[in-house]
Amino acid sequence: MFERHSTGGYRAALPGIRMKTLCYGTRTLMTEVLLEEASVLPLHSHPHEQTGYLVKGRIRLRIGEQEHDVRAGDSWCIPSGVEHGAQSLEDSIAVEVFSPVREDYLPSGPSAPSQG
Repeated sequence: MFERHSTGGYRAALPGIRMKTLCYGTRTLMTEVLLEEASVLPLHSHPHEQTGYLVKGRIRLRIGEQEHDVRAGDSWCIPSGVEHGAQSLEDSIAVEVFSPVREDYLPSGPSAPSQG
């Protein structure tokens, strides 16, 4: 699968947070997340391992009982089932990879990228 950069295709995940699936395979799925300053991703967990990279901005990331002030260029890994959440300290962009593929993040409809 190969996808070209585009500025469209984002969907609202939560107030102040938009995301889109960039590409995916049989074992991993990659997303881009746009976070407006002061937006909050509430604590949650899921069965997917999640790795991320902050492209731009600053966020406060909680993984389990630890909080991290994350700056552009920093990365993280959240194990399967571990509670986590975030607060954006300024407008930010993150890229995250999930394994296994998050079925709820797969694009749908006629404009969805083809897998292959």
